Amino acid sequence: MSTITVIGAGSWGSALSLILADNGHLVKVYDRDEELLEDINKNHTNSKYLPGSLLPETIKGFNNLRDALENTDVILTVVPTKVMRLVLNQINQELNHPAIFVNASKGIEPKTFKRVSEIVSEEIESKLIKGFVALTGPSHAEEVIDRQLTLVTAASDDVKCATFIQGCFNNDEYFRVYTVNDLIGAELGGSLKNIIALASGIIAGLGYGDNTRAALITRGLTEMRRLAVKAGAKEETLFGLTGIGDLVVTATSKHSRNFQAGYKIGNGKNLKETLDSMTMVVEGVRSCEAAYEWAQKLNVELPITFAIYDILFNYKNPKESLKELMSRNLKPE
Repeated sequence: MSTITVIGAGSWGSALSLILADNGHLVKVYDRDEELLEDINKNHTNSKYLPGSLLPETIKGFNNLRDALENTDVILTVVPTKVMRLVLNQINQELNHPAIFVNASKGIEPKTFKRVSEIVSEEIESKLIKGFVALTGPSHAEEVIDRQLTLVTAASDDVKCATFIQGCFNNDEYFRVYTVNDLIGAELGGSLKNIIALASGIIAGLGYGDNTRAALITRGLTEMRRLAVKAGAKEETLFGLTGIGDLVVTATSKHSRNFQAGYKIGNGKNLKETLDSMTMVVEGVRSCEAAYEWAQKLNVELPITFAIYDILFNYKNPKESLKELMSRNLKPE
């Protein structure tokens, strides 16, 4: 049994806490929302983000970071990438012993184009890092909390760390974990697919159907592969759970906040109106901004991503963007 501190008591943090508690680990959840923590500690549920859910009574919520990190073996970050540096800086100040860092958030930092693993290495003193693992793959909290069958990956440059985290999270009944040694590919696959999920929501909002979505997913995967490989990823990683697997579930599901946001934009809302109406963070927006800038720097062609950027940040009409994509010069696939 390990002591595992979960940073962030949102829907995904709570769902992953359930798995860990089911597997017999001591789970401590840290969050600043005192009402949410009271709900977890007294009612053993997360009615704010996962209505109707029931959490194991062994999960304990903390609003004091130092207490949450005491004697922990693993630190699992499940917070929006927008606040990742701030949260990690706070952890660095309170942590007094080495631990394995695991990240379950998906995103790329605009301007720097850094992945979460790189941000961790910059914000946490090296003496406090036993290793880093990205837990990623096709997974919705709304299904995991009901213990529906789910497959993900533990990706790391350190095989021992990946295998250890695989053992922590794997549950023979409903949650299977594979290891992956391509950390770059796993992190970028999980981040870039959110852009295509936004596009999928937009075309659904415009009234297009399965043919259009199938084309989008296929060509979207091509763009994900182009940028990821250029950044140092292995091509085969994009054809696994962290690439096409995560892309399919995010681009086709009602549970996907990126799909939901795209759908609202396709129905006529602009980016600000859409984000104001969402209760959870839409990571695809920041990832789109980062991918747009990064692709230009690396000279990588990403027509779908560029079109989504124009729709989001330049308020371009989605129908006009779609028409331009369809009228591009003909070429081999």
